Amino acid sequence: MEIRLTGKKSIYEEITEAYERYIRLGALREGERLPSVRALAMRLGVNPNTVDRAYGELEARGLIRTIPKKGVFVNAAGQKPTLYEVAKGQLAALRGEGLTREEALRTIEEVYSGEEVHD
Repeated sequence: MEIRLTGKKSIYEEITEAYERYIRLGALREGERLPSVRALAMRLGVNPNTVDRAYGELEARGLIRTIPKKGVFVNAAGQKPTLYEVAKGQLAALRGEGLTREEALRTIEEVYSGEEVHD
């Protein structure tokens, strides 16, 4: 599948929209493997964090799933992602925006404790 970067939107949005379009049109089918983050980043000439952010967004939308040490695969079009998959996708997108591990953990602690955690 070819991805053309037009420069009209941010790169991660263009990657996300291209893959979403391919999946929804059936050009990419259930279980089909996508390029690794590094491979796609090299092919497009972009930072791997940009591809990781796009994949995180696609995973949050339930369109792909990442299987550790196996790869990234197209998810069933109608299959609703689990809460874990949604949270993981959102965290991946936030990491791509620069959220540190410490900030993420502090935020999780705030949410689950119901109180603000101050440094």
